[in-house]
Amino acid sequence: MRIIGNILWILLGGLETAILWFLIGLLWCVTILGIPFGLQHFKMAKLSLMPFGAEIVSIDG
Repeated sequence: MRIIGNILWILLGGLETAILWFLIGLLWCVTILGIPFGLQHFKMAKLSLMPFGAEIVSIDG
């Protein structure tokens, strides 16, 4: 079921969302101070490609 959900997600808008997250991440990585934010945007791009079956782990420090 995860595979079907991910395929439908990509076809119905997930690809555009991932591309936008990736491009915004590239913009953030232009400056040294923006690199941590850019890296997080790349993670969101990866998550938006395959949201079904992915796990989000919160690390509380």
